[in-house]
Amino acid sequence: MSNINLIIEERAADIGNFMVGRLLPFRQKRMVGPFIYIDHMGPVKMNERQNFDVLPHPHIGLSTLTFLFEGSIMHRDTLGNEVEIKPGEVNWMTAGKGIVHSERTPEYLRHSEKNMHGLQIWVALPKHLEQMNPEFFHIGSNEIPSWKEGDVEFKLVAGEAFGRKSIVPVYSPMFMIEIKSSSKQTLNIGQHLFGEAGLYIMEGGIESDCNAYESKQILVAKNSSLCEFTILENSTIYIFGGEPYPEERFIDWNFVSSDRELIEQAKQNWREQKFDKIEGESEFVPLPIYPKK
Repeated sequence: MSNINLIIEERAADIGNFMVGRLLPFRQKRMVGPFIYIDHMGPVKMNERQNFDVLPHPHIGLSTLTFLFEGSIMHRDTLGNEVEIKPGEVNWMTAGKGIVHSERTPEYLRHSEKNMHGLQIWVALPKHLEQMNPEFFHIGSNEIPSWKEGDVEFKLVAGEAFGRKSIVPVYSPMFMIEIKSSSKQTLNIGQHLFGEAGLYIMEGGIESDCNAYESKQILVAKNSSLCEFTILENSTIYIFGGEPYPEERFIDWNFVSSDRELIEQAKQNWREQKFDKIEGESEFVPLPIYPKK
């Protein structure tokens, strides 16, 4: 019997001046472990007049994980951080009780052609840490655990798996693993996983129980301990998940919480511009106004 419980197709979503492929949340599966939101950005080529500009916007109750394959993003936040994110690095920002950040094409690239490709991920915080003080960490590509087994390359982007631990300071049991293979290989990795597990096919494909799956799909396992599949040649996949929370998580715009009242208060605080400001930035993303149902 197949271990695949759900197949999620990438869906187009507009985040301002940029289109992304929305993967989570999904109406039939709001979260996979603590992962509550995944966007696939690009790949897109921008000319000298086009730039990636996400204006200052707030978050509560989550950690953001930015992981680029191509391009560069300048991150600024209300903690005073100003860091350029480059391919292979991990940007890990924990909002806790509230943080504001912006994401833009760096100044030195704004008048030239450039590419953009990467993943934007939100990881919900455990209930007792939803109101923690905000934090920020930037991890270099050479600090991420990487290893090779034959033609298969592994990278532990965040969390714990395969007897290894990433230095990304996560706040609940979770994992995010990159797997690349230059040849067709059958992998049985269930013994290294726990909780819930999703598999995102970035490029190439996999085969499982006589079925073939292509890029831009997330497969959610019925049982992470039974995670066995065949990865096709020249394929890249991401396996993510971990222990799910006992409480429901609510998501409204950029806010995540187990308490709807905290989200409503955050929305009101943003309307009234009570969040801290990023030094040197005056623009901001207004709170969306949704049509009444």
